[in-house]
Amino acid sequence: MILVAILVFTVLAFIITNNGSGHNVSGLRYKEYQLKDYSSWFLKQLNNTDNWKRLKSCLVKSEDCNNIAKQYKTLKQYKMAKLTPIEAGCCRPPSECGYPVVNASYYDLSFHPVSSNEDCKLYKNSRVVKCYNCDSCKAGVAQYMKTEWRVVAIFNLALFVVLSIIYFVGCCARRNAGRTRQSKV
Repeated sequence: MILVAILVFTVLAFIITNNGSGHNVSGLRYKEYQLKDYSSWFLKQLNNTDNWKRLKSCLVKSEDCNNIAKQYKTLKQYKMAKLTPIEAGCCRPPSECGYPVVNASYYDLSFHPVSSNEDCKLYKNSRVVKCYNCDSCKAGVAQYMKTEWRVVAIFNLALFVVLSIIYFVGCCARRNAGRTRQSKV
């Protein structure tokens, strides 16, 4: 029964995390993520208001966005950075907005966005707002969760194989022990 549960969970984890890989942006070393690229299950969980409020609260408390400015002192360092999916989605506006970068944590929002993407309007330079209400932030969280779930799924797959081998060896040993007893009688 345990083997079946592990196998079912592992298969579901691989199915749910199959979509979404990010999009390369010219001139940047990191990818940007779009919510539409992820499974409907992820979308349902991330678009649930209560779930997102809790996740957003953790993101704000984590100080990831505020640490970017400390980590990348110059604009050149920032542009060459390999940001995590959460940093790329939650700490900056999407590239398609076209906001000029002032430094790692500040964009010139007086410039009118070239895109109709709603995230362009939602982004603010405030440390508690940033792009935490953006779909790009939700997509960054989905990518992070996808990566973590993949690790768990691979571990479960290895566990399934090991437990199956132990079960198979145990069954063979039991059968052989039964034959040995029968031949002695």
